This record gives sequence, C-alpha cells and structure tokens, in this order.
Amino acid sequence: MKTYLFVWNPKRWTWETLEQDIEKVNLTGKCFQRWSCGNTKSIQRGDRIFLVKVGTEPKGIIGAGFATTEPFLERHWSGENKVASYIDIDFEVLLNSDKEPILTLNILKTGNLSQYSWIPQASGISIRPELADELEAVWFDFLTTQKIRHNPFVPAENETQITYTEGTPNQVTLTKYERNPFARKKCIAHFGLSCVVCGFNFEKTYGLFAQIVIQ
Repeated sequence: MKTYLFVWNPKRWTWETLEQDIEKVNLTGKCFQRWSCGNTKSIQRGDRIFLVKVGTEPKGIIGAGFATTEPFLERHWSGENKVASYIDIDFEVLLNSDKEPILTLNILKTGNLSQYSWIPQASGISIRPELADELEAVWFDFLTTQKIRHNPFVPAENETQITYTEGTPNQVTLTKYERNPFARKKCIAHFGLSCVVCGFNFEKTYGLFAQIVIQ
C-alpha cells in the first residue's frame, strides 16, 4: 500500500456539501468522493489517501481514506472542454476547519515530516514510506487527543444498538474504529499474525501476503 497526498483549495472550489459529507462519514463510516489525481497514474485500489487543505487558513490535513479505483479520465472539474485524471476515494475521516481542529502545517513541519512539502501544486503526490509511517502515527495521535465532533475512536449516538436477551431489550454501546494503518501495524507487531481463536498462522501460510489477508 502506497500513500498519496491530495489537495483541496477552497479558493478554487467551494465544498458546499462538506458538512453533509462529514455527517455521512459519521453515520456510515465512509464518504465517497471523486477527486482529480493530477498526472499521477500509479495509484492502485487500496492505496492510502490524505487530503490537505491549502489556500486559506488554517491549512493542514482534513481527511484520510483509501483509493477505490485506479486513475481514469473524465471531464475536467472546472467544466472546461478538456479531460483530467481522477480516482474514487472512500474518506473515513473528514474535518471542517471552521468547526474543529485539523492537523495543521505547524505540526507537519516538525521532525522528519519537515522534509516533505505539505502544500503541493497538484493532487496525487506520493509520500515516501518512512514519512507515511510517521504521518500515520501523528494522525493517529491527533485523532485520539483532539476534540473532534465525529471522532472515529469514540462512540456516537448512531453506534448504540438495541439487542434482546430473553425478551428483554438491552442497550449495547459499540465503539467504531477507523481502519487506521498505524493502529493496525501496532496491533500486528504486538499480537502477531496468528488467529487468537484457532491459532492459524497467516504468516506461515501466506508469507508477506498475510498482511493483506488479515486486513
């Protein structure tokens, strides 16, 4: 899985449905968006996508998700008589900088992350694996420590389900977790690649492919 940085500039395109899209993420766990990927042709399904807001303050990361298609051509988003390359993205986190904190450039300009330009001119810029791992760690820490309205790591009202035991209704609160690669790597590093129920070892059977199998 590779990691790519995509760009949203409110000065060039007004995201009129941002609040509705954030609510959709909260209700369903993801929100579909079609986004221009610039000249990048190497994106594959399942690649990690981060979305950075530029153009107006505050600037920084406002979303993360996964590519669901490879690049394809479609009419340019500006409406001009030309085509552009796009991919489809399932965003699993979206933030509105007018209503909640985002992962600002001040944070992204610290440590090894300072080696990377977080305000690219176009979407689809590849992030080196070692920096992608650090970004995932910073993003994970940000989401688990900041006051986010629809935080994927805390229970929300829509995650309360009613179950029935011997005819008596009982409320059970479930906690939804983002499919965060950083959290997943830490879990695998700690528990390994064996099933805790039957003991089946995915690594011995599937080798490196085990990382994908247990996803």
